[in-house]
Amino acid sequence: MEIPAGQDPTAYALARTMFDGFNTHYRIFRECGVKAKSMFEGGNTAGVQKLARDRIQFYDDRVRETVQSLKTDFNAESLDDNTWQQAKLIYVGLLVNQKQPDCAETFFNSVCCKILHRTYFHNDFIFFRPGISTEYLESDPPSYRVYYPANPSMREAMNQVFADFNWCLPFVDLQRDITRIGKTVWQYFSRKGGLPTLEANFQLQILSSAFYRNKAAYIVGKMVNGDTHQAFVIPVLRTSDGTLYVDAILLDDASINILFSLNRAYFLVDTEVPSAYVQFLGSIMPRKEKAGLYTMLGLQKQGKTLFYRDFDFHLHHSRDDFVIAPGIPGMVMVVFTLPSFPYVFKIIKDHIAPPKTTTREKVQSKYLLVKRHERVGRMSDTLEFSDVAFPKSRFDSKLLEELRTSVPSQLEEDDEEIIIKHVYIERRVTPLDLFIQNSDDEQEIEHAVLEFGNTIKELASANIFPGDMLWKNFGVTRFGRVIFYDYDEIEYLTDCNFRRIPPAPYPEYEMLGEPWFSVGIHDIFPEEFVHFIIGSPKTREVFMKHHEDLLTPEYWWGLQEQIKEGSLTDFFPYSESLRFRNRFPNQEESASAAGV
Repeated sequence: MEIPAGQDPTAYALARTMFDGFNTHYRIFRECGVKAKSMFEGGNTAGVQKLARDRIQFYDDRVRETVQSLKTDFNAESLDDNTWQQAKLIYVGLLVNQKQPDCAETFFNSVCCKILHRTYFHNDFIFFRPGISTEYLESDPPSYRVYYPANPSMREAMNQVFADFNWCLPFVDLQRDITRIGKTVWQYFSRKGGLPTLEANFQLQILSSAFYRNKAAYIVGKMVNGDTHQAFVIPVLRTSDGTLYVDAILLDDASINILFSLNRAYFLVDTEVPSAYVQFLGSIMPRKEKAGLYTMLGLQKQGKTLFYRDFDFHLHHSRDDFVIAPGIPGMVMVVFTLPSFPYVFKIIKDHIAPPKTTTREKVQSKYLLVKRHERVGRMSDTLEFSDVAFPKSRFDSKLLEELRTSVPSQLEEDDEEIIIKHVYIERRVTPLDLFIQNSDDEQEIEHAVLEFGNTIKELASANIFPGDMLWKNFGVTRFGRVIFYDYDEIEYLTDCNFRRIPPAPYPEYEMLGEPWFSVGIHDIFPEEFVHFIIGSPKTREVFMKHHEDLLTPEYWWGLQEQIKEGSLTDFFPYSESLRFRNRFPNQEESASAAGV
């Protein structure tokens, strides 16, 4: 390793080792995006899911390798403060021409936080603030391509859009699909008040890499016309015989935001300059935080970095106190929130009382399972942090008492701060039981109950059994979707033993407080669900109308058999009504169809 003149050899070696460790990580990360394209073309959906799942661990593997190298080669834990500060300055110099400086800074932080004490977690030693700007950072070729349609049909431009993704498979009928895209776009604008006048700058801007997840590839872009922008996403699917077709075009904000929800698996996408992709995505989804957009690209550690910076900034510009989260207290977690900040903080209790039989280690394994599993838009993503410092003065007295009582092993206190050793952070939603309790709108309640049952069914089809299906463990998002967020009892559906309750040998046995039959650790009796998931009379009728099948073991047996046979259920992250097969059921335009 050639050391530049005038630089401390040890500090330079530290910086260079971390820089090389990050470059190894990002090379492997990009390879995943390339592999996703070939797996999509090959119809290898299981491979795409496994790749997305395995990729989550790759970052930690590279951090661990780098930490071990620093400890072994440089005895890093015994180095003085000046050496570490010099290493950071040298690292900044190495990032001058880096295409991913923001992510490289996060990698530096991750390594340092494994070696240095938390008292070093400030900008003198780590990148508490960014050191290199990503403004106007671009790749070559550019992160997005620009097309100028010659006429409103956009046919020629759209043909080039699809050609530029270089998929090796032919389309079933691309001209039919382009016609449907054009019709849908102009119908959408007509509903909004009429077709716009095409300005001189009318153009399509399309991100250069497709976004891959499960069975689909997504083309992400926007139309620019004058000073107006219209976002769109085009899902492309593969038929069983190896041809492609366009399934829909998403235009409304809700559909696009739900597609990019953190309640789903992260996308696989090949991007040289992730900050450019995040900037583009932010322009079409302005309500999405950058932290979430990085996470959706699979860069969850960078998402965590930005989340924490946003959180720290918010603390400095707010005055409310952390309080116990509203709702029925859980038996496994202490949950608190800052009312002005849209997240909840969850800490595993030191003592988990009966009838719960889980442990801290088991709960942590369940959260890791959810992180790696396909969440089908029905399980909240979670940020996991260690050694988080909170201002003690901002804690409500009742919350502070609860923490000292329930999680003393997870706390360190001094006069100014409370350090929480391990905490999960999730987006705050309205608990389903409170949502229904506080609503007088019958249609709103029916929709929530319908969504509740759909959540259970979709999770089950993805091989997840929620375990504790009480209403309080589900929440309602701002888009009216119901999600599940209590993971301490989840199991793979195929590990569950669904049984029918055997008849009582004598009528009086049914009055006993204990079952008259043996119950194994994985035994589940769907007939019993009626006692705790149907709820009040105002929800009973709706539940039985839509989801009575959940109360029968036959329903669950059928799903288990389907999963064991390797049949993957289609989960479309957009409404069925938007699919072209439903929008144009009797309209099979030929390849020679005229322009719109």
